[in-house]
Amino acid sequence: MTTVETSAKTGTVSDRGIEVFIPLNKLKKSPRNARKTPHSGAIIEAYAASIAAKGILQNLVVEPECDGEGVETGFYFVSIGEGRRLAQLLRAKRKQIKKTEPIRCIVDTVNDAHEISLDENITREDMHPADQFEAFRELHEERGWGAEEIAARFGITAHVVRQRLRLGAVSPKLIQVYRDGDLTLDQLMAFAITDDHARQEQVFDNLTYNRDPYIIRRELTRTHVAASDRRAIFVGAEAYMGAGGAILRDLFTEDRGGFYEDAALLDRLVIEKLQGISEAVRQAEGWKWADVHIDYPHANGLRRTYPQPVDLSEEDKAAYATASDEFNRLTQEWDSAEELPDDVDQRFGKLEAEIERIDTLRHAYDPDIVSRGGVFVVLAHDGSARIERGFIRAEDELPEPEAVTLQGGEDYAVNDDGEIIEAGTGSDCDGGNEEEAEDDGKPLSDILIRDLTAHRTLGLRLALGEQPNIALVAVTHTLAAQTFYQGAEAPCLEIRPTSVYLAGHADGIEDTAAGKALADRHAEWAADMPRDVADLWDFIASLDHASIMALFAHCASLTVNAVKQPWERKPLANQTADRLATAVSLDMTAHWRPTVRTYLGRVTKAHILDAVRDAASNEAVDRLSDLKKQPMAEAAEQLLAGTGWLPAVLRTEQSPVFAKWHDEEGEDAKSAAVAELEPEPAQPDMADAVLTDSSALAEQGEPFNVAAE
Repeated sequence: MTTVETSAKTGTVSDRGIEVFIPLNKLKKSPRNARKTPHSGAIIEAYAASIAAKGILQNLVVEPECDGEGVETGFYFVSIGEGRRLAQLLRAKRKQIKKTEPIRCIVDTVNDAHEISLDENITREDMHPADQFEAFRELHEERGWGAEEIAARFGITAHVVRQRLRLGAVSPKLIQVYRDGDLTLDQLMAFAITDDHARQEQVFDNLTYNRDPYIIRRELTRTHVAASDRRAIFVGAEAYMGAGGAILRDLFTEDRGGFYEDAALLDRLVIEKLQGISEAVRQAEGWKWADVHIDYPHANGLRRTYPQPVDLSEEDKAAYATASDEFNRLTQEWDSAEELPDDVDQRFGKLEAEIERIDTLRHAYDPDIVSRGGVFVVLAHDGSARIERGFIRAEDELPEPEAVTLQGGEDYAVNDDGEIIEAGTGSDCDGGNEEEAEDDGKPLSDILIRDLTAHRTLGLRLALGEQPNIALVAVTHTLAAQTFYQGAEAPCLEIRPTSVYLAGHADGIEDTAAGKALADRHAEWAADMPRDVADLWDFIASLDHASIMALFAHCASLTVNAVKQPWERKPLANQTADRLATAVSLDMTAHWRPTVRTYLGRVTKAHILDAVRDAASNEAVDRLSDLKKQPMAEAAEQLLAGTGWLPAVLRTEQSPVFAKWHDEEGEDAKSAAVAELEPEPAQPDMADAVLTDSSALAEQGEPFNVAAE
């Protein structure tokens, strides 16, 4: 190879042509280049970074530009290396090099420019991704380069480098399986969620036919805690990492904050934080004890008490009246305003807070209960502390009055102070003869008492059946006594309400908004209950009809059991549950929505697509049909949000009969609805009106919430 000197350039003669250095501004894009699609901005950036770090590793191949008469113009067309030319132009634009920067080129006037351009892009084989991952890892480990430095030298982002480094750190055994084609890139990325090679290989060996990436991730993180878990939310990433915990991040999917690796440490931190809260509550409120649990201890076996109504102090009454008056005045003044000024909005907030504060003072625990009772502080579903008060341990219960027998065999009840408070029926203390004892009031025989009370029971049944209002009080008393008083034997009606434990069938159900609403309603009634069950009858009898009905409905509601067990065969009970849902116009869209956790992640892809088809469109189904299970479920959750879609088992049928129970006509409508249940036909005009309303609803396109309005 010899060096050639010309006025335009200096170069050497080779078998292919002349190797020369040509100024950058003398190079042009070849019109004969086979690549017509422009280079992407990302690849030009990558070329520029690579050239800046390592120079041009592969010469450009050029041919002289000639004018119409075949005379060279001094410019050259780039047949091979257009991307590198553009990268150098980008560097010149950024003032990193001059526009006249000499570029090493091969002048080829022998081969066809279009053919060699095509050959350059076809006769090549990309590096296997596994080789790339391992090569990046070697740069990191052997040269000590971080992700940012590697990214700068190859013109890619640091995040991409971290991803490749993570893939390169997967078990060599699994990397080889990937090379052999028995693992996809998506599956390899799933294994990269952890750097524990033994765990990766264990999960791989245990995989069945289902090798979806989300299955692999789920198995690898089975012992970890997601950042969205209530424990992680409660403790927080900063406190967890400050205690020495590590958070595992998935670089290939949206991990929503990662996974907490040390579940035991996280649980300990939760307990410690709950203990701090519980101790503060105990000292501030004066409870005897405070216990903490991550999950609510449903089977605690303790009697629970509730706060009782108390009178407000004169000061609080005055403050409440003042706040209420100002709140009402502002409401009237700004009632027609579309938007409130900031100062008025803030004033509303302060007044609401003051009214709420005083309202909480209307109920309080008896100081005796506080001195003997305690609180549970548990972790709520949303990652906050939940405080449940008023529990009495068995050893802290007040002793029952003891029955003692004095001289003569007479029974007396004695209170805690040793005072006789009630005398029983016993034999004559004078020890006279049998005849005198009978005359003096010997107790009736058990057999006779049984006989007489049987007749009394018959009379009560006959009379109670003729007085519905008293029957309502009696049934409500029976339900309330067993609902709010543990072990109470006060009722004389043998009605035994049972309430199935729903948390045993659906995890976390009691921490939902609906579960909290039911618990709050129960607590409100419990706060109104008299302390002694013996006073319950008088309490219920003193209520107005609407309040009795409300208490009756609450107690009855706790006995509902519409759970379908796979081993149970209760077709009639299930049918009744459906009719009850219709009668109460149950709208499950207010209590449940389809998410990956509640539904979409627990059904087949076909079920997911059916739901999207129902709620969205066939076009949406077409967009999702090629996705894997987990991405499909996540996308479907977004599509179904706000549509009111429900699975068939949660939908409510509409009934014209029960629709009338909710009509504005009140009792007259109820009477008409009851009449429809009789053999005689209902009034045609009312029935037709309801059916017309039903048809109108159907035409308005509301197929999911079909409960009676």
